[in-house]
Amino acid sequence: MTDPRPTPLPPPEISDATLRRFVGYHMKRAFNVVQADLTATLGPFRLRMLTYSALVLVCDNPGLSQTRLAAAMDIERPNLVVIVDELERRGLITRDRVPTDRRAYALMPTPSGRRLCGQAIKAVEAHEARLFAGLDDTTRQTLVAVLSALRATPNS
Repeated sequence: MTDPRPTPLPPPEISDATLRRFVGYHMKRAFNVVQADLTATLGPFRLRMLTYSALVLVCDNPGLSQTRLAAAMDIERPNLVVIVDELERRGLITRDRVPTDRRAYALMPTPSGRRLCGQAIKAVEAHEARLFAGLDDTTRQTLVAVLSALRATPNS
């Protein structure tokens, strides 16, 4: 027996031509692709983009204060506390009082934090190699230079 209902028409195409005129639109769309793949890459390590970034910064800068880590990550200090709490709870970093400033904490990676960090970095390197395989070295360097210049531009 045939279905008496008419076959639904596909929805009409949506034009994003106006939005494609803006560099920021392309950056956001590209970031969505990078973020989705990075989320999948970091998932097995039980890390998110922010916890991964914080762990790498602490491993690369042992003794870093929470204030300086927040500044390096460009996030509000209260938001950082949640990230540091998570890393500390998992035994990946320690938070020790700075003897000369009782209000400050020095963040130190633990051996398991260093191991996990190294494994995650290798996975992120593979993620980047896979995602940017279509870009030659010169194009990659240009992309990084353009993005770095944009970050260095003061907000007007």
